[in-house]
Amino acid sequence: MNLLPMEKQVTLVIVPRERFSYTRESIESIYEHTKIPFHVVYVDGNSPPAVQRHLQQQAQDKGWELIRTEYYLSPNQARNLGLARVKTQYVIFVDNDVIVSPGWLSALVQCADQTQATVVGPLVCQDRPVHEVVHCAGGENHIWIDNTGDRTRRRLREKMYKQGQRVANVQNSLQRQQTELAEFHCVLVRTEIFQRIGFLDEAMLNTKEHLDFCMSVMQAGGTVYFEPTSIVTYVPGPPLVLSDLHYYILRWSDAWTLSSLHHFRDKWNLAEDGYFQTKYKKVGWRRKATIVNPITRFLTFGLSTRLFDPIFIPLDKAINHYLTKRHTQTQLYNKPQLQTNISERSD
Repeated sequence: MNLLPMEKQVTLVIVPRERFSYTRESIESIYEHTKIPFHVVYVDGNSPPAVQRHLQQQAQDKGWELIRTEYYLSPNQARNLGLARVKTQYVIFVDNDVIVSPGWLSALVQCADQTQATVVGPLVCQDRPVHEVVHCAGGENHIWIDNTGDRTRRRLREKMYKQGQRVANVQNSLQRQQTELAEFHCVLVRTEIFQRIGFLDEAMLNTKEHLDFCMSVMQAGGTVYFEPTSIVTYVPGPPLVLSDLHYYILRWSDAWTLSSLHHFRDKWNLAEDGYFQTKYKKVGWRRKATIVNPITRFLTFGLSTRLFDPIFIPLDKAINHYLTKRHTQTQLYNKPQLQTNISERSD
C-alpha cells in the first residue's frame, strides 16, 4: 500500500446517514474544530441540487475528492466507495449529520498511536444542544454460548454504555479503555485491517453494521478502543426538508432492516431469540415516530396519534415497499464496481 506523506495520514470518508439537509453544518464544524492535516473523500449519494452544488464548491475550494452517484446509497455502500480511495494510515468514517468538538480528531489519532488500536470510537452524543447527552461511550458486543435446556445456542450480547446520561454527570468517570463496540457515526480505523477483513459488508444495509464490523475486526485479532476526550454529536432527523424524505424512507425501509437483521443472524450463526424478535416488532418505528405520528397529531389537533393509524400505517408501508422496490431496480443498472483487494488500489 502506497501511503501519503506523513503530514497527512488521516482521510475522512464522509457519507450520508439519513438525510442531506444538515450537510453544511456538519462540514463547517469539521473545519472549525480540526487542527491537524487531513484529506477528505466525500461520498455524495444523490443529494438534492442545492446540496450537490455546495459540495462541488467545497471540493473545489478545499481539494476534496468528491464521489457522486445519481442514486441513493446504503451506508456501507457509500463507505466502501470512499474506502477504495483511501491511501492513508487511518480512515475516519463520519456521517453527514455529525457535529465535532475541538480536538476531536487529534484525540482519536493519539489514542490509536499510543495503544496501537485498530478501531477507536469517540464519546458519541445525540441531539441538540450538541455534546450534552451521551449516545454511546463504548459498550459490549460479543457472542455468548447459551447451554440452557437441551440445546446450545449462540446469542448476541449488545450494550451501549451510558446512553441517555448527561455528559456533565459522567465525563469525569470516563477513561480511555478497550471496548467491543464503536459506531459508524464517527470512528477511526487503521486502514491495514481491511487487507485482512475485506471491504465492509454491503449486505448490512441499514442496521447493526457497526456490530458486524467490530466483531469482524476482533475476530481478525484487532482491538477496539473508546476515547472519551474526543467528543462528537450526531443530530438525527426527522426529515424536515421535503428533499430529504425519499432517502429517509428508503434508509429506514422495512425491507432493508429485515434483510440486514437476517443476514447478520445467519452470518454469525446466531439464535433467533428474543433479541431478534424484539427488533422485528420494531421495524418501521423511525418512520412512524418522525412521519406518521406528526401527521396524525396535526390532523387530530394534537389529541391522538392512533385515530388515523389504520389509514396511515398501511399507507406508509405501501409507499415504503414501492420506493424500496424501485431503488432495487435502479441499482441493478447502476451498481458501482468496487475493487476487491485494498492492497491493489490504484490512483
